[in-house]
Amino acid sequence: MSSETVLHAARLRGAVRVPGDKSASHRALLLSALAEGTSRIDGLSPGEDVGATGVIIEQLGATRDRDGAHELVTGGALRAAEGPLDCGNSGTTMRLVAGLVSGIEGAHVLVGDPSLSRRPMDRVAVPLRAMGATLEGVGERHCAPLRVTGSRSLHGIDYDVPVPSAQVKSAVLLAGLSASSPTTVRERVRTRTATEDMLRLAGVTVESVDVDAGRRITLQPSRPRSRDWRVPGDPSQAAFFAVLGAVHPDAEIAVAAIDVAPERSGFVGVLRRMGADVSLVDTDGGTGLVARSSSLAATTIHAEEIPSVDEVPALTVAAAAATGVTAFLSMGELRVKESDRFEGSMALAGALGCRVWSEGDDFFVEGLGTAATFHSFKQSAVLDHRMVMAAAIAGVAGAGCVIEGVETVATSYPDFFSHLEGLR
Repeated sequence: MSSETVLHAARLRGAVRVPGDKSASHRALLLSALAEGTSRIDGLSPGEDVGATGVIIEQLGATRDRDGAHELVTGGALRAAEGPLDCGNSGTTMRLVAGLVSGIEGAHVLVGDPSLSRRPMDRVAVPLRAMGATLEGVGERHCAPLRVTGSRSLHGIDYDVPVPSAQVKSAVLLAGLSASSPTTVRERVRTRTATEDMLRLAGVTVESVDVDAGRRITLQPSRPRSRDWRVPGDPSQAAFFAVLGAVHPDAEIAVAAIDVAPERSGFVGVLRRMGADVSLVDTDGGTGLVARSSSLAATTIHAEEIPSVDEVPALTVAAAAATGVTAFLSMGELRVKESDRFEGSMALAGALGCRVWSEGDDFFVEGLGTAATFHSFKQSAVLDHRMVMAAAIAGVAGAGCVIEGVETVATSYPDFFSHLEGLR
């Protein structure tokens, strides 16, 4: 288990180009594998999670090649693989691939590393079974290994997603491509629209209607068309630099073009509400952001503002640097991520010197008023890339830290530490 010593930086200036969005990268690979012909993907995420999806589509019969910086995927008639489909540490891979292979006749075994093997897959098993696939996992939560028996006789369903999840929605829609009738997914809280948007770009008929705080999505069965994909920068990775720029006493950090869809950029609104000087700006290739040193005040953050809750570890650092008590409400989803990010976020705030407590699925951080008072601390290995990155930005903004398990950033952002160092 490797470690990294992260030191305080007196001044931060510079620009960062974060990796391609993980969500869009997974979906670009899967839709390209389903399409006849060759698709080109520009900006594919270099992380191990997306790499696992790339290996799996090859096992299912797609071919991959490179054209300079572009990924070329030739899809078509997919078939069951001879061996297990290794999803590594990627919950997105396992859930989306489960939906895709539900429409491919034969037996498919989805496996993952020890962390992923503890994560619940019943959320996708329930709707996919209702569509006609057979899914079996370990225990009541259907943990990996997840065995999926695909069928050519899937039928569409009308499904109300019980917990906000773009992954569950996407799994159902991917299975719906192979169904004999339309599929409708109903969300009580709107989640990222990457799947619906990309399906439309690939020629699939998808209707999306906002209903109160939620959304109703209806898909007509069809095969996606091959096309060129351009993957924007990952906003969940940009959130770490936005927080760092805001809490550091002398910083101005720019992040190049990212996805700023409302469901993906909720952290920007949260930071602005706390008093952060964070601006969305036009850059080469799209909209980026600039974050400058700010004095922060506590706020109340509800999970509905950031449906994937991936930005909560970074926002915990912002809460620790703020004046007052920041409330993180309805954050139970954090418990079933790569690690228990609910407890991990609280532990990080505590290591920084904050008073922290929880009530059910809510937790509270009494901030210190400035990151300059952050203690030097040690972050023990948690095998979670977002907790590692959150600890790193806290260390750079405060008195430094030692982080174990730094290699876990390779799952999503292999160059994170070199990009962080480049700001000094």
